[in-house]
Amino acid sequence: MANMMLEMRNITKRFPGVKALDNVNLQVEEGEIHALVGENGAGKSTLMNVLSGIYPYGSYEGEILYQGEECRFSEIKDSEEKGIVIIHQELALVPYMTIGENMFLGNERGLRYGINWEETYTKANELLNTVGLREPSRTLVKDIGVGKQQLVEIAKALAKNVKLLILDEPTASLNEADSRKLLDLLLQFKKEGLTSIIISHKLNEISYVADKITIIRDGATIETLNNKTDDISEERIIRGMVGRELIDRFPKRSESHIGEIGLEVRNWNVYHPLYHGRKVVDDVSFHVRKGEVVGIAGLMGAGRTELALSIFGKSYGTNISGTLLIDSQEVNLKNTRQAIDKKLAYITEDRKGDGLILDNPIRINTTLAKMDKVSKNGIIDKDLEVIAANDYIQKLKTKCTSMEQVVGNLSGGNQQKVLVGKWMFADPDILILDEPTRGIDVGAKYEIYCIINQLVAEGKSILLISSELPELLGMCDRIYIMNEGRMVGEVMKEEATQELIMGQILKSSKGV
Repeated sequence: MANMMLEMRNITKRFPGVKALDNVNLQVEEGEIHALVGENGAGKSTLMNVLSGIYPYGSYEGEILYQGEECRFSEIKDSEEKGIVIIHQELALVPYMTIGENMFLGNERGLRYGINWEETYTKANELLNTVGLREPSRTLVKDIGVGKQQLVEIAKALAKNVKLLILDEPTASLNEADSRKLLDLLLQFKKEGLTSIIISHKLNEISYVADKITIIRDGATIETLNNKTDDISEERIIRGMVGRELIDRFPKRSESHIGEIGLEVRNWNVYHPLYHGRKVVDDVSFHVRKGEVVGIAGLMGAGRTELALSIFGKSYGTNISGTLLIDSQEVNLKNTRQAIDKKLAYITEDRKGDGLILDNPIRINTTLAKMDKVSKNGIIDKDLEVIAANDYIQKLKTKCTSMEQVVGNLSGGNQQKVLVGKWMFADPDILILDEPTRGIDVGAKYEIYCIINQLVAEGKSILLISSELPELLGMCDRIYIMNEGRMVGEVMKEEATQELIMGQILKSSKGV
């Protein structure tokens, strides 16, 4: 009989005006992978924050038993000393420090008053290799993408004496191929005796990797499913999460009214901002029509985000060359303000780092991209801010206490709605959506998809970057395939399959 590693009994956690957890119970056996699933705001991350000591003993009700002993953690360091390591969805890395420095921050290699840098970087490179990241450990964190930063976080956790690994949306920034590598890594860790708790909205991954699945809804435990004895199909898990059937993951568009070309890029080249001889976007050409959703598929590091940022007012890269046309007119967008004025919007993949001001309320965040609509002579009209914020809260069905709620206290899905509302308020004609559903649940995803359909029905041009191939297949009229900085293929919706797209990527990687 397996040993019970963790028991959380009758955990109740209150915040002002809301009960986030209501008598939640969780049991995790030693050596298993246990999944926590639920809609955004269900209480999954809150429960793990209680376990790891982020919410200290005394701030919640209930008890935690770990390896048979009751634990009363006052801070995260207490749980780490017991071998409990949590990797948060929000990255906790210092941008201007190297990967190696970040990995051993607070866990330094060497003597009491001296760091052994050779040992630090050698060990860091070994762990980076373990998680499949080829980036040198002396690279600054700010110079790698969000997906690679997530892998650094996992390597950082492995650098500690971990016995229970908690992963909160670990594959949110990864494409399917890289996600599968990470999940296989967890399965390998399991064979070596490591116990894991994984929070994820990617239900196909949950079904693939988890031994047991605990479903939380509205702060309460609904049920725990066993991979060996219960139905753990995506439909079954969704029914437990939302309390109803979700028939269609991708809403149908009533009619397609694809018009003239709204955005066109010709022979676009971009070089790395630090390594000037490294070309990250290589002679790329593509176009997006009005009323059309065009996707870009590719592996992590293909250059999709770099392409999008370079188009959006040259926000990334050096020695940028090529031709950019909006409504058939050539434009030279030197900065983001000029891009916004030309009705171009970029919705970032990193909503917490680059998209929103987390300690400001919804009201202020909503109007940030187009302040001139709510101000006159440099003075902000708060009444106009209030009208705009309430308008988009209603349009996007954002769950919040009021427009004055601080954005950092919203669930991931509702933060994403605030970010989308911010750019809708700017009234763009062209929207570049970079991983718009990263880290949000199936219900919130459906609502984002409905917003996309609404925008193209209004004649907007949508460029959708996503690491989830089913999302691209379900939402796009056309899909470009990008690999190693180049466009290597284009497929229409009718002929597109996951096998065809991955086949073109692999074929181009071999130089065929």
